[in-house]
Amino acid sequence: MKTVFLGWTAQPFQTYIDALEALGARVERGMPDGCGALLLPGGGDVHPRFYGQELRAATDVDEARDRYELALFRRFAAAGRPVLGVCRGLQLVNVALGGTLRQHVEGHSRIAGADSLHAVRTDDALLRTLYGERFTVNSAHHQAVDRPGAGLRVIARAEDGTVEAVRHESLPILAVQWHPERLGAAGTALLAAFIARV
Repeated sequence: MKTVFLGWTAQPFQTYIDALEALGARVERGMPDGCGALLLPGGGDVHPRFYGQELRAATDVDEARDRYELALFRRFAAAGRPVLGVCRGLQLVNVALGGTLRQHVEGHSRIAGADSLHAVRTDDALLRTLYGERFTVNSAHHQAVDRPGAGLRVIARAEDGTVEAVRHESLPILAVQWHPERLGAAGTALLAAFIARV
């Protein structure tokens, strides 16, 4: 059975677990040894100190989580194992590879407790196969990639130019700003493609 590591046990992340297990994957929460892939889930903001900025607009920061997930990412990347970053996970991947973040962007946050929806465009072969050149995603963030990290290529943008997905040029690393675990069939398609690489 394919095993995906989902760290940071201080939060349950049940929606991610349910989505992955529905696709036949086993989710490991304890030790990453032997896991075929890593999923970096959403959550609070990465502390700006990790990308060389002062805290100006970042909120809900947790440096212990940042350090833990940065180390996890580097471990899986060094081993050449697949990594999928979701929302905060995209931002963390970018920071881990030396990129920076915009500490606040307008128009991408949740509205009245529900994800907002907006269109994105992509030139990426996988995303175009799954969704076409232009498709709708859910949105629940207020930060975004500013300068991409080393080896990362921007593969999708919102209509306002906000980075919505990145892929590494040589490693099996994909990260998206939207939340596939709660996007229904469209999200399931992306998670299935991730699991297929494990």
